[in-house]
Amino acid sequence: MIYFKAVSKELRRMAHPRTVRHLRVDGKTVAEGTVQNTFVFLVVYVIIYVVSVMILALDNFDPTTTFTAVAATINNIGPGLSMVGPAGNYAGFSYLSKSVLIFDMLAGRLEIYPLLIFFLPSTWRKQA
Repeated sequence: MIYFKAVSKELRRMAHPRTVRHLRVDGKTVAEGTVQNTFVFLVVYVIIYVVSVMILALDNFDPTTTFTAVAATINNIGPGLSMVGPAGNYAGFSYLSKSVLIFDMLAGRLEIYPLLIFFLPSTWRKQA
């Protein structure tokens, strides 16, 4: 819901750059930083999802299996469809695909930002 309101606000701002409009949700004004952080999270989520699907596509499974395997792992929603459905499993995937799915499970369970921060080199450097 907030995404649609934010996009609508930005389109109006482009059409009328001098107007001042505030985004409201449940009658309360939402800060610009909150809207920006929400969009960044959405973009990072979509990037992880698309990259994961592309890597899993290397195993040449049907699209239903590939898309729902990533969706099931990153969203922690249980079984997917087709080969990873309730009667299936992930045994047929390559080690690379299983590694990607493990990363997706961690990103979905631990949240995306902490997991990405964990892999930043600056996290591991000693601070003065």
